[in-house]
Amino acid sequence: QVQLVESGGGLVQAGGSLRLSCAASGSIFSINAMGWYRQVPGKQRELVATMISASRTNYGDSVKGRFTISRDSANNTVYLQMNSLKPEDTAVYYCNADLRTLRSSWYVNYWGQGTQVTVSS
Repeated sequence: QVQLVESGGGLVQAGGSLRLSCAASGSIFSINAMGWYRQVPGKQRELVATMISASRTNYGDSVKGRFTISRDSANNTVYLQMNSLKPEDTAVYYCNADLRTLRSSWYVNYWGQGTQVTVSS
């Protein structure tokens, strides 16, 4: 019923920039928060950035000052602007949304399929 569609991943050189997008669609009643997480093989999925409102954002320690999260509430879309990329940023980046559907009274977390970001040395 609900789908998160990600785009913008790819290959970039160290020091470069990349912009990820994620659009939520379906029978959505309301979205409490949207954000980005990343994961590499053999390691736990970790927080990159989340946004509840324009004044309430959270960033992982390793990306603070380099990445910026933003939202377009009219289109249920979240963005991640990634600057000064490092090889250690290489991972699969997953979009996340905490939302209610039109058929539920409960907030539920939904995940996108993930998009690969590779940063070369």
